Amino acid sequence: MTDLTPTARSRVKRLHERGAYDFATIAAILDAGLLCHVGYIIDAQPYVTPTAYWREGEHLYWHGSSASRMLRTVEKGVDVCFTVSHLDGLVLARSGFNHSINYRSVMLFGRARKIEDQAAKLRALESFVEHLFPGRWKQLRPATTQEVKATTVLSMAIEEGSAKVRTGWPHDDEDDYSWPVWAGVVPVQAVVQSPVPDERLSDTWEPPAYLADLRHLGLSSK
Repeated sequence: MTDLTPTARSRVKRLHERGAYDFATIAAILDAGLLCHVGYIIDAQPYVTPTAYWREGEHLYWHGSSASRMLRTVEKGVDVCFTVSHLDGLVLARSGFNHSINYRSVMLFGRARKIEDQAAKLRALESFVEHLFPGRWKQLRPATTQEVKATTVLSMAIEEGSAKVRTGWPHDDEDDYSWPVWAGVVPVQAVVQSPVPDERLSDTWEPPAYLADLRHLGLSSK
């Protein structure tokens, strides 16, 4: 995989030491998430739309209804700002101005393309489900031709952007370290709770094994 070269709009300027452009760091942050925010412009009005996404190699994918205004706009090849972020901790310092958060984030720029081939679109959707729940796709009722036709899948190459990460302790002014107040980090993580069956599901069905461990999605068990 090719590392990203900083550009005028992707180079991290504020606290540049937190920036990263290597593909491994960017991919790890992307793979630990499920929800992204896609920024774009319609008639000089900016919009930011949250949506689910997944990564395959050097490409990102997201999908939705073919009637979606966001998808119908982005598929035309407009410039897109694609962001993902994870909250890892609350950082409490001895001064209000030195409080912070620990986080991992990625911001990418590019133009998305619409996957036109129906077979390729179906393979992409299968890949998404299998990324979330390995083995589930073959258990599902097969998708109909109309369902696939009514779904838009977009792909965007990971070519321009950066990661930005903060870890560690509060960074207080030296004179403040003796100030009498608690300081430190409160770790934060997304936690998966016990599966809740659909009310119309037969009592004979147990939660599938692939729900027992979702750490590959950046989620921990309760």
